[in-house]
Amino acid sequence: MAAQKVRLLVEMTIHDGRFDAFDSIAREMTAGSRSEAGTLDYEWYLSADRRRCRLVETYTDSAALAAHFAGPVVQQLLPKIAAHCTVDRIEAYGNLDQDMAATLTNSGREIFAAWQGLNR
Repeated sequence: MAAQKVRLLVEMTIHDGRFDAFDSIAREMTAGSRSEAGTLDYEWYLSADRRRCRLVETYTDSAALAAHFAGPVVQQLLPKIAAHCTVDRIEAYGNLDQDMAATLTNSGREIFAAWQGLNR
């Protein structure tokens, strides 16, 4: 198991009639995340009715996640996409450093520490 990797699962509900705007900003977020050195995966999943969305993010480590939070994707684009959806839940997976863990838990997010597994 790669104990350094951290992942986020973000569950969202897209507001009625807002899919096109949501889609446009999601594409900008993906493009911005692509240029971040520590971002390994940034994958969007969409329900058949285009109302529910899941974003699965994977970072090399807690520092890479912190850099993502401090960067333009979160600071500039997250507020824009939030106008078109409701964030229902955010969960973090992996071993976060103390600052990143505090950031997430102080905003009511749940953290699951790495325990066991297989990662190739």
